[in-house]
Amino acid sequence: MAEIRSTLDMVMERAAKMAAESTKEVKDDSLVHEGMRLAADYLKGSEDSLMTILQKQEKEKQKAILEGMTATLLRNIVLPRDEFLLEGSLKSLAAITEIGPDEVLTVCQELHQILNQYSQHKEQSQNQLDDAIRSQLEQKLAEQGTQLTEDMSINPAMHPQYREELERMLTGLNGQYNDALDQRKQLIRQHLATAL
Repeated sequence: MAEIRSTLDMVMERAAKMAAESTKEVKDDSLVHEGMRLAADYLKGSEDSLMTILQKQEKEKQKAILEGMTATLLRNIVLPRDEFLLEGSLKSLAAITEIGPDEVLTVCQELHQILNQYSQHKEQSQNQLDDAIRSQLEQKLAEQGTQLTEDMSINPAMHPQYREELERMLTGLNGQYNDALDQRKQLIRQHLATAL
């Protein structure tokens, strides 16, 4: 009979421990979501300093809140297809630098450089494609015996293969730069996970 009780006691203890852990996970999840919301509010411009907001939180809640803040900030660092996206990415980088340890500064600087290089590289690649197709069209016209005059202009975007080539070029470029972003974001996650 003593064995049955001890086994029953062990099962009950284990069930109580699992219930306590699941309650803790629910609390942690709600704190992570709170951190995400706080970072989103900051990015919208409603808060002055994420570090101040984080420091106002109870000490035992800060780690989960920081995790949520980190997730939102990193999600907002994207390839800058326009100035608005670049501005949002740079604001997220500044916030990460503020709430993170000194080690993230170098990684954030690398991300900043990657974002700037992407825009330049994209523009260069598109110009090269334009020049290549324009040259190809000029050559075809010359083969047909047509002389280009000053009032004639060649629009490479009108070429049937232009869209396809541009899409292929952008897919490769985006893949390369997204890989670089993801590697740096992972480093930032690692540094911020050990920050508190």
